[in-house]
Amino acid sequence: MPLSVADKPRRRRRSPDEARREAISSARDLLLTQGPSAVTLTSVAREIGVTHANLIHHFGSVAGLQSAVMASMTADLSDALDAAIVRLRTDDGAPLEVVNAVFAAFSTGGAGRLAAWIAMSGDLSHLEPVRAAVRNLVAAIKEKIGASDGQADGVIGSAVLFIALSAFGDALIGDPLRDMLGQDADAGRQVVAGLLARMLADYSAL
Repeated sequence: MPLSVADKPRRRRRSPDEARREAISSARDLLLTQGPSAVTLTSVAREIGVTHANLIHHFGSVAGLQSAVMASMTADLSDALDAAIVRLRTDDGAPLEVVNAVFAAFSTGGAGRLAAWIAMSGDLSHLEPVRAAVRNLVAAIKEKIGASDGQADGVIGSAVLFIALSAFGDALIGDPLRDMLGQDADAGRQVVAGLLARMLADYSAL
């Protein structure tokens, strides 16, 4: 049955930058609510009320759109890590704040689904912008505990890896696992923050 005039998406004039931003925002919402398979030119065009050809003009292909979404979300993840670094360098109670920032980026920020999507795509180059933020986080923790030896890099790197992997797993399957085990919503964060705080204390005591 054909859509009535009232049912059809309303189209309006947009600048090229505005059209790209709206398309990326819509694609991001589709990723978070429906998964990677929902991020198509057709679905995004329908969501924002433009033609399929219009999105082709802006992104070239569905792969171009997906790459733009990945870049946008990766930038947000980098920003979240940078914010955690600032807290770590200025706040004595920072371990939980750092963990909260990373967990939030992977859950509400969508980095968990993003990471899974990138891993399935096989193109890990999309994660390259995060590299500097991760290195800065390691450096900030090292600075916090006053460590200067090379061995600290390995230990701190392992800690950051543990935080990121925990946040990733929590974002993807944390809710049902916590429900099975009768755990609070922040149970995983508290465990990881406790381990990080203990590591900071142990190194500071040396």
